[in-house]
Amino acid sequence: MSKVRRALVSVHDTTGLVEFVRELQGLGIDVVAADSTAPLLREAGLDVQSVEEAIGAPALVGGSAARTLHPQLSAALQWNDDHAADGSFDLVVVNLKPFERTSMRRDKREEEVISAIDIEGPSILRAAAANFERVVVIADPEVYPLVLEELTATDGDPGYEARRLLASRAFDATAHYELAVANWFNTAEDFPTYLLRDYVKLADLEYGENPHQRAAYYVEVGARRHLLSMVEQVGGDDLSFNNLADLNVARQVASDFTIPSCVIVKHGSPVGVAASRGGAEAFDLAFAADEASSYGGVVALNRPVDSDLAATIAQHRFDVLFAPGYDEGAQAILGEHVPDMRVLWDQERRTKSPGEKDIRRVIGGILVQDSDLEHEEREYMDVVTNATPSEAQFGDLLFAWRVSRWVRSNAIVLAKDLVTVGIGGTHASRHDGIAQALGKAGDRAQGAVLASDAFLGYDDAVELAIKAGVSGIIQPGGSDRDDDIIALCDEAGIAMVFTHRRHFRH
Repeated sequence: MSKVRRALVSVHDTTGLVEFVRELQGLGIDVVAADSTAPLLREAGLDVQSVEEAIGAPALVGGSAARTLHPQLSAALQWNDDHAADGSFDLVVVNLKPFERTSMRRDKREEEVISAIDIEGPSILRAAAANFERVVVIADPEVYPLVLEELTATDGDPGYEARRLLASRAFDATAHYELAVANWFNTAEDFPTYLLRDYVKLADLEYGENPHQRAAYYVEVGARRHLLSMVEQVGGDDLSFNNLADLNVARQVASDFTIPSCVIVKHGSPVGVAASRGGAEAFDLAFAADEASSYGGVVALNRPVDSDLAATIAQHRFDVLFAPGYDEGAQAILGEHVPDMRVLWDQERRTKSPGEKDIRRVIGGILVQDSDLEHEEREYMDVVTNATPSEAQFGDLLFAWRVSRWVRSNAIVLAKDLVTVGIGGTHASRHDGIAQALGKAGDRAQGAVLASDAFLGYDDAVELAIKAGVSGIIQPGGSDRDDDIIALCDEAGIAMVFTHRRHFRH
């Protein structure tokens, strides 16, 4: 390691560059700029040398920019040492062509996107970063102030740790860039041999599922939207790991309905869901569905919150409130009465991406599948019993069926008048799931409908529901015992609907 005396600058993002180069020259550092960068610096009154002047050679191929691939320059980066010639570089400042921004524009032709692929930049960064003990490398304008501070504090000779950290950031930049290019090219396979995904940290979290676990929230680069995209936090404490996990379910359930709806989620599964004439009524019904389990949960609505609803919510203990708007009165009430509740304002209007994959971590790898975004429409379902649901019953059946998709399997949802009255899930036995849901419902099971996320294969499970007074059942069907189950329903005079598709959520 030695004092920085000479810098190479070649950038596409010119943010803060003029000020940075001026400070470098103030520290006695000579600057050589790429032919495309030098004019900007000279216009600002800075005396810099061009790459052509530095290496004394024309471009290897057409275009002046290709000069930065010249062997003389490459050698100056990779073999710089205490005995190097005057042509060596001790500092390299390079950032890359904006490929992602170009490739995401729909008005760009393929040849324009390909021309936006940076060939030289990644090569220069890798060469300099590999030689980090002798070459300080900068791949991001964000670190300009820190580098200047380090150069000043160390008399121009940053230490090993600083150099290595900057090299790491440079390799991060080139790896991210190559992933973006590879993913743009790789559109032919839904499940390619190599699954290339890139994530950027959005926030450090206080801890994970438990206080002894460290945690952070990362967003997939290039995703159409993410859990907190277009979401503004207007009140409360920082979001926790568990808050985000529950919010992931809550906002998706709420978005499944077009009429005013409310969902309350606890430990990754809905505990109360209701659809009604307005947001306030939907909240009251969802909360009443299971008051005990709702304590400390995540509440999501698909309608704005006014001051009256805010006053009602403030009487209870919730961790997160998620809605597409709050009037001034609502914000004031929530801020005064529940200052620690995380209040999130959803302004996302983009729809779900149909090609998005569901990825789950397992030991030493991941499981990848298509996201379960399918909604079965009524016209593709079959009433398989003698009894036919009324319109009101069919509405409840469809409502319960949509909710069941978000309950941990084996999922059972009881609903009446577009309100869940009992939810059972996470049981290995569907019989136990029905027993749990019926236990939650109590007398409210009378006249309610039942949704099961997978087929009902045993008589005793259906008999439990019939004895409790359930008026209708919706399930995928497909069991070897379908005929027996249908006969039980016919004997009891209740309706059963087959959807022909299951929705496990493990």
